[in-house]
Amino acid sequence: MKPIQITRPEELAEAFDIRKKVFVDEQGVPLEDEFDAFDTLDGQCRHLLAYYEGQPVGTGRIRVVDGIGKLERICILAPYRKYGIGREIIAFLEKLAANQGLKQVKLHGQTQAEGFYAKLGYRTASDVFMEDGIPHYLMLKDLADARE
Repeated sequence: MKPIQITRPEELAEAFDIRKKVFVDEQGVPLEDEFDAFDTLDGQCRHLLAYYEGQPVGTGRIRVVDGIGKLERICILAPYRKYGIGREIIAFLEKLAANQGLKQVKLHGQTQAEGFYAKLGYRTASDVFMEDGIPHYLMLKDLADARE
C-alpha cells in the first residue's frame, strides 16, 4: 500500500467519496462543511489517495498556512483502519511538506486519535476545541528529515 498524489479529477472524486462516507455519513459532519474552496487540483492543496489491494480506501490533503504545512481531511474507510494506512498517509503528507521546504506541520486531530498522532511524533498544542461538533486538539510536529 502506497499513497499517491492525486492528479486527475477521477481520483479526486474517489477521495471525495471516501470523505463523504467517513465524515458525513459516519461522523455526522454537515455535507456543506466537509467540502470547501481548497478541494480542487489547482495547486492550493495537494491531495492524496491511499489504496489497499487496489481499492481506494483513504485520503488526506496538505496546504500551506502561514508557512506551516496543515494536514487536513485525513480519513480511512472503517474496514481498513487496522492495516497501518493512516501511518502511510501521514508519512506521505509529511514528505510533501518537507519537499516544499516546510519545517513544521500541524493538524486538527480528533481527541479520540490523539494517541495515534502522538505515536507519530505529534505534540498536543491546545485545549480541546469543537470543530463540526467533534472535539479536537491542535497538534504540531517539527519535521526533521522527512524528504524523499
